[in-house]
Amino acid sequence: MSRHPTLRWAQRSDKLFVTIDLPDAQDVKLKLEPEGKFLFSAISGAEKIPYEVDIDLYDKVVINESKANVGMRNIRYLIEKAEEKWWSRLLKQEGKPPVFVKVDWDKWIDEDEEKGNKPGNDMDFSDLDFSKLGMGAGGGMDADDLGEDDEDDKEGEQKDQAPLAETIEPGSTSSEPDAKA
Repeated sequence: MSRHPTLRWAQRSDKLFVTIDLPDAQDVKLKLEPEGKFLFSAISGAEKIPYEVDIDLYDKVVINESKANVGMRNIRYLIEKAEEKWWSRLLKQEGKPPVFVKVDWDKWIDEDEEKGNKPGNDMDFSDLDFSKLGMGAGGGMDADDLGEDDEDDKEGEQKDQAPLAETIEPGSTSSEPDAKA
């Protein structure tokens, strides 16, 4: 009897990412049909344990544009969808998917994030020197321009915060020395 390897998936409007976690897979076979039939089989381990996946994908796919990559830890498939649209699920059957089918959160992007190709999302600012835009440290502005007042303007006001460089003793609320001392 064959076992089921973990199958992780994610999608874009035009493709599916399918990763089968199966270390040291040998004799890997994949059959992908235009109607969405996905058949996978391989053996793994010193005991040559057989693994297989037989699922019906939600919709049709393009076989000629789909690709596979067999690695040491997993097998990755990039499957092109026949129609550019988001699927509501991976499998044709409704209800809870089999326990070995999981979402690949490392590759997952929501539908609205993919459509979020607003102007500016693809701009590269790596070669821009922001210091030349006059937005750097100070940029020619002085304290009056930033809304900070001089000490002369605050003669009648009392400070209730200590300067950052001064240590405040526990129980004390001001940097003023006690009058009793």
